[in-house]
Amino acid sequence: MREQAELDFGAEKEGHAGLLANLLDRSDRVLVKKLSNNDRDWARFSNKHQAGVYIPAEQREGGFFPVLEQKARKDFGAPAIREAWFEMAWPQASERERVKRTRIVHYTSKGAETHMTHLPKECFRDLSPASFIVMGRIYEGEGEQATYECLTVDSASDDADVLFTQLDIAPDFLIGEFELARVRARELDRVLEFVEQLIAAWNAGTVAEFGRQSAAMPKTEELALLARGQFLEKYGIEQLNPFVLERPGDALREISRVIEWDLFREFQRRERAVDLVRIVLGDEPREVKASDVIRQLVGELPRIDALMLSASQQRKSRAGYSYEHHIEAMLAGGAIPFEKQVVIEARKRPDFILPSLRFIDSGDAAAATGLILSAKTTLRERWKQVEREKGGRRLYLTTVDENIASNAIEDMASFGVHLVIPESLMVAKETEYAGHANVLTFGQLCHDVVLPVMEGWR
Repeated sequence: MREQAELDFGAEKEGHAGLLANLLDRSDRVLVKKLSNNDRDWARFSNKHQAGVYIPAEQREGGFFPVLEQKARKDFGAPAIREAWFEMAWPQASERERVKRTRIVHYTSKGAETHMTHLPKECFRDLSPASFIVMGRIYEGEGEQATYECLTVDSASDDADVLFTQLDIAPDFLIGEFELARVRARELDRVLEFVEQLIAAWNAGTVAEFGRQSAAMPKTEELALLARGQFLEKYGIEQLNPFVLERPGDALREISRVIEWDLFREFQRRERAVDLVRIVLGDEPREVKASDVIRQLVGELPRIDALMLSASQQRKSRAGYSYEHHIEAMLAGGAIPFEKQVVIEARKRPDFILPSLRFIDSGDAAAATGLILSAKTTLRERWKQVEREKGGRRLYLTTVDENIASNAIEDMASFGVHLVIPESLMVAKETEYAGHANVLTFGQLCHDVVLPVMEGWR
């Protein structure tokens, strides 16, 4: 039986978050898939032919699932059907659906197409776009047969953040298998060198100074600048010009959701490590017994809980401000005139006004070409706050969020809100953006909406 090494989730193991934590703790291998619309629609609509979740051939034959065997058929000349049946536990489901006899089936007449069927509809019916299925393979004891446990993780939930953080899932992730022991080892490797430096600083009595110099989180604008610098260096370009970049929306997504996220996590690992050492051991070096450390850990649990909670809140609060910085750099790179955070009415301060408040409120015929541009990394219900800033002006809302459902997009359209997204999300099978007249890519915003009127703005 493998060693149980608990992952740090920074939250109580309650509700669905607790189910996810337990699944990751107990599994030797986990298969995660970002659900396509077809993977969800079978549970929502009665007219869909797909009756479960699509499984690519690589994962079907990769050793995670039981070996598929050829099904006996009365018509001996018919194309082979390969299948495997196994029990899957669904802790989120109602008691009647808690354990399902699940089927992996490969109809060879359809090429590589394989589906996992006999799943509880209730676990898929209300999921947001780009949600996840997480399957754990569990060995309870030496020589025991593997058992399977499965959860769905809504992309709009805090559990999705847990999944991203613990398994290092990138925004463009679609499907993959994770050996939890390797995930933990990789995370440990990232901090080992820093830990040695931290130990040396504590032994020297300089841990506080070390934390300020080597582990302090940069200001939001400084971290955003670092991320943009890495992006520019990676692609050998000098500035973020939306009229030159082939896919400017995807560039914004990569900078904010990949490069800056990785930088942020590295700084946060260091900052929290220093804070934890200072809470438990203090700033002055001394002889420390294990019993002293245990007493201090238990005695300081409230402060440690607060530290972990602040880490989670820090991730969420910084993301929106950072995205604004990248939008600003993109507008400046394209020489698009704008004003930032201008008060238009009492308590209404949109992120950007193009080209200026004076222009769009001038009353001239050209004033109608101006627009408000708001930036939100995640939307949920917050787009309604932005809508109130609109007045009679054109409003464009840009986001890198994958999980906006069709009904919400239609609600935005009814209020005259245009949604601006990365290019890849427009065509993704996991999103519901395609086919909506009020949705456009960031490149389309720049080329089709802004560029034709920029001369008049100047």
